[in-house]
Amino acid sequence: MSAKDTMTMTCPVFETLDLRIEDGIAVLYLNRPDKLNAFTSQMVREFLAALDHTDADDRIKAVIVTGRGRAFCAGADLSAGAGTFDYDEVGEGGVLRDEGGLLTLRIFRSLKPIIAAVNGVAVGVGATLQLAMDVRLASQQARFGFVFARRGIVPEAASSWFLSRAVGVSTALQWCYSGRQVTADEALACGLVQATHPAERLLDEARAMARSFIEQSAPVSLAATRQMIWRMSAVEHPMQAHRLDSRVVQERGRSADAREGIAAFLEKRPAEFPGRVSTDMPGCFDWHGEPDFT
Repeated sequence: MSAKDTMTMTCPVFETLDLRIEDGIAVLYLNRPDKLNAFTSQMVREFLAALDHTDADDRIKAVIVTGRGRAFCAGADLSAGAGTFDYDEVGEGGVLRDEGGLLTLRIFRSLKPIIAAVNGVAVGVGATLQLAMDVRLASQQARFGFVFARRGIVPEAASSWFLSRAVGVSTALQWCYSGRQVTADEALACGLVQATHPAERLLDEARAMARSFIEQSAPVSLAATRQMIWRMSAVEHPMQAHRLDSRVVQERGRSADAREGIAAFLEKRPAEFPGRVSTDMPGCFDWHGEPDFT
């Protein structure tokens, strides 16, 4: 990694988020600490823009999402009162596309590994927006709440697809039925999070995990692997995964990254992969579009 890469990089300025990039790792802070990082439409728009930036910048190898202050995200901003969820606007074809779902589907399409570092309470969309991230680490003080039925609404952000894949159907339904707060220990036992840490160590542990992902791996291979595993997790038959695997294996096998990876192994030296996510993704699949399992 060059000296330039070890310095903090210039990145977009947001009002509801704070994006910091150093040593190839982007840390995206939800940044409304006085409101417990309650979620707004502006935050959605800025989050989408931040992910576009992290995908496009080849100096960024991995992303961590966390919250400023004592909360990760206390759910939707309810300052509009009783009509908060009374949506008037609709999308294409006259059908509403909920904002949380637009965000989780964009996270799903990310070309960089994404780690959630859940530093405090995560309720409603604060819980569901994490589900499309690859790994969830939590502070020992973190709490999770799928409180939708308690507010007279239903789970959103495509969590009816993501949550049961993380914890199983029965646990997902129990948590959503009751809307009770789930402790970090219970979340760990049920597979929602992969590790818990003291609050003061959480971000360091997330950075260490991100470094373990990126220090010896080809960025293009990471991007393709992320998309292959997420997109193939719901196909009907392994033959569909076999078809995609075969096409990507062929393209990556003839790449400069593959030649460098083998040479570095044989020569017992660190690899210096030349491939760039912005220009060298395998051309056999639309990595940026909606999933197509045909």
